[in-house]
Amino acid sequence: MASLNILLIGNGGREHALAWKLNQSKLVNKIYVAPGNGGTGNGQLSKVENIAIGSSKQDFEKLVEFAVKNDVNLVVPGPEQPLVEGIEGYFRKVGIPVFGPSEKAARMEGSKTFSKDFMAKHKIPTAEFENFTDFDKAKAYVESVNHNVVIKASGLAAGKGVLMPTTKEEAYKALEQVMKDKEFGDAGDEVVVEECLEGDELSILAFSDGYTVIDLPAAQDHKRIGEADTGLNTGGMGAYSPTPIATPELIDEIRETILKPTVTGMRRDGIPFVGMLFTGIMLTKTGPKVLEYNVRFGDPETQTVLPLLSEDTDLAEVFLACAEHRLDSVTLKVNPGFATTVVLSAGGYPSSYEKGDEITVGEVAKDTFVFHAGTSTKDGKIVTSGGRVIASSAVAPTLKEAVQKAYEGVEKIQFKNRYFRRDIAHRAFRDASKSSAANSTSITYEQAGVSVDQGNKFVEEIKAKVKSTRRPGADADIGGFGGLFDLKATGFRDPLLVGATDGVGTKLKIAQTLGIHDTVGIDLVGMNVNDLVVQGAEPLIFLDYFASGKLNIETAAAFVSGVAEGCIQAGCALVGGETAEMPGLYHGDDYDVNGTSIGAVERDAILPRLDDLAVGDVVLGIASHGPHSNGFSLIRKILEVSKLQYTDKAPWDPSTTVGKSLLTPTRIYVKSLLPIIKQKKIIALAHITGGGLVENVPRVLPKHLNAEIDGSSWEIPAVFQWLGKAGNVPVSDISKTLNMGIGMVVIVKKEDAASVLSQLNEAGEKAYSIGSIVSGEQKCVLKNTSNWY
Repeated sequence: MASLNILLIGNGGREHALAWKLNQSKLVNKIYVAPGNGGTGNGQLSKVENIAIGSSKQDFEKLVEFAVKNDVNLVVPGPEQPLVEGIEGYFRKVGIPVFGPSEKAARMEGSKTFSKDFMAKHKIPTAEFENFTDFDKAKAYVESVNHNVVIKASGLAAGKGVLMPTTKEEAYKALEQVMKDKEFGDAGDEVVVEECLEGDELSILAFSDGYTVIDLPAAQDHKRIGEADTGLNTGGMGAYSPTPIATPELIDEIRETILKPTVTGMRRDGIPFVGMLFTGIMLTKTGPKVLEYNVRFGDPETQTVLPLLSEDTDLAEVFLACAEHRLDSVTLKVNPGFATTVVLSAGGYPSSYEKGDEITVGEVAKDTFVFHAGTSTKDGKIVTSGGRVIASSAVAPTLKEAVQKAYEGVEKIQFKNRYFRRDIAHRAFRDASKSSAANSTSITYEQAGVSVDQGNKFVEEIKAKVKSTRRPGADADIGGFGGLFDLKATGFRDPLLVGATDGVGTKLKIAQTLGIHDTVGIDLVGMNVNDLVVQGAEPLIFLDYFASGKLNIETAAAFVSGVAEGCIQAGCALVGGETAEMPGLYHGDDYDVNGTSIGAVERDAILPRLDDLAVGDVVLGIASHGPHSNGFSLIRKILEVSKLQYTDKAPWDPSTTVGKSLLTPTRIYVKSLLPIIKQKKIIALAHITGGGLVENVPRVLPKHLNAEIDGSSWEIPAVFQWLGKAGNVPVSDISKTLNMGIGMVVIVKKEDAASVLSQLNEAGEKAYSIGSIVSGEQKCVLKNTSNWY
C-alpha cells in the first residue's frame, strides 16, 4: 500500500532521474520536488509535483514547515550544498528521516582537508598530500616535492575549486589564485596540495546506512566540454556504466580497501554515514586510490546507473532502509547490460549562454529516457533555464548499442544552439582500438610523428578561449578553413585594410626553458597590433601560427590562452590559425610562433601625416614594460657571460626571477591611442621594436626632418641599466637593439602636447615629453645618454 510522501530537494538532472525511479515505487504516494524543473513539473510522472521552495539554507525552515504540513515521511536532498549546510538536522528535529548524511558527516565533501586527514587516519589509499592555511608554507611544500601537484580549495567551490598545474611556476600561480586572490572565496581559506595521480578514473556510487555499504555499477563521467576530453571543466557532459575496466576483481579490491574502511571509519569516529557515498577513484599503477568523496548522487552518473536497476528494486525502500540503519534488510538487483547518458547543453556553456529557448522532445525508443536538468516551463512550453539543459540516457545489452541508442535519443531533442559531445564512452573503446592497432603492420601518420587526433584535441581545447575574443564583425569561432570578418559591422565609411605579421624571436627560448607559455602569446599579438596602430588602424582580426616537432596540447593551449588575452587587450578577434607538427625540423620541446593581424583605417586618417610634420613638433614617449620582444639574442648572451640562470633572482628586481621578469609581455598600446588618433591630434607614431629609437623613429619622418631626443627626459628602467653595465654594451649599440624604456613614440603639434600627455596618463600609460622635430637629415639623434648606466 502506498504510504510514503517524499520531499525531493533539487532541480537538476539527478533529481529528475531520482523522481522517475521513485515514481515506480509501490510504497510511494506522492513526491514533492523543491523546486524541480521542467521534467518533474510537466505531469509525465504521475506521483510527482513541483513546489516553489528553493534549496538554500534560508529555505530550510520553509521546507520543514511544508514537510510537516503535507505528511512527508522521507526527505531526499539531491545537491551537496544543503547537506553540507546541515539540512538533515532540521528534519531530524521534527522526526522526519532523511536519506543523506548529517552536517558533520557531510564534511567528507564540504572540507577536502577533513576528508584527506580522514583517509590518512584510516589508511585509505589516496594521493600524497599536505593541508595548508599559510601561503608561504604551501609554496615551500610545492618547491620541496619532485612530482606534479593538484591544488584543491578545501571548501565547496561549485565543482571548480581544483586546479591542475603542469609546472612549478603554474603551481605557485594556482596557490596565489586560491589563497591570495580568493578566486573561490572562503572555500580557499585552506588548501590541499596533493600528488597528481595518473590513470583512469572511476565513479563509485554506494548506498550506506552507517554499517552496510552496497555499491552500484562503476561509471565513468566526461567532465570536459570538448571531445577527446578537452576544453573547460563542466558539471559533466555524459557518462556510461558499467565501465569495462571495472573488473569484478577490481571492484572487490575497491570494496575491501576503500568503501568498507570508509563507512567503518566514519562510524568509529562518531559520524556514521547515511545516504549515497560517491567516491571518485583513480586507477594508478599501484592500485585504486581515492581522488575525493561526494556525499550525494552524482550528475550525470545518476541518470546512467538508475536505469540499470531492476524493476523489482524499490528505490524508496532502499532509501528508507538506509535512513533507518537496516540496509541489509533489502535486496538491490542490477540488470545485465550497459547504460549511456549524453548531456545536451546550451551553446556557450560552461561560459555565458542564453536562456528561455523552447525545447521540443519527440518520442524516444524503448529503454531510452529523457532527463531534464536546466529546464523550466513558460507559457505552457518547456524552455532552457540552465547550462546543462537535458540528457538522453539509454540501456542496451552491449555498450556500443547503448551509446547508439542514447545518440538516437539526442536527435529527438531540439532547441536553439544545443551542444553535446559526440564521443561519450570513447575511453571504453580505446583499449580495443589499441589492441587492433598493435596487430597491424600499417604505417600511420601518427607513427610518422604527426598526430591528427592531437591536433583536433587541441582545437577543442582552445575553442572557449577563442570565443572570449568576440567583437562586432567576427564570431571568433575556429575549426573551418579560414576566419570570416564583416567589415560593414565595424562602422567604417571608406576604409583601407592594413596588415602586419611578426614573431616573438628568441624570447621563446626563455619561455620554453621555464615552461611559461602564455606571456609570449600576448607578445605575439602586441608586436603585430602595435605595428597596425602606428598607421592609424584599428586591429580587427588576428591569426596565429604554432609550429613544433611534436604537439604538446598543454603548451599550445597556454600559448593560445595568451594570444586570446592579447586580442582582448587589443580589441581584435582571434579568428583562426595554424598548428603545424613537423618532426625532424623542430626538436624536443622547441616551438616557433608567428602571427598576422588585419586592421582598418579610414582613407583620410592614415598615419603618418607626412605633410603635417614640421620643425617644432613635439616627440612624446610612452613607457615600455621592459625589453618587450626584441634584443633577446643580446640579452641571453649577457646572461650567459654573467653566469645567471633564468631561475635566479633578478639583479634589477629581487622580488622576481630573471626569467619571469624578462617574460613580462609586450605592452599593447591600441586602446589608449585609438581615441586620440580619432581626434586627429597625432601626426605620427613609431613602434619601438628591433632597431630601438634610433632606427624606428626615422621610419615615420620625411627626408628633410630629424628627431632630436633627450635621453635624460625619462628614467631608464633598472633592467636596461643592469644589462648595459653587465655586458659593457656601448650606448650606440644598445640604443639600436633595445627600447630602453620607450615602447611607442608619439609625434604631435606643440599646442597639442599637454593635452595628449594628459590623455595618455589618464588611460594608464606613463608618457613623457622626450624631444622635438628639427631640420636636418632623416634620422634620430640621441642626446644626454651618459647617465643611462
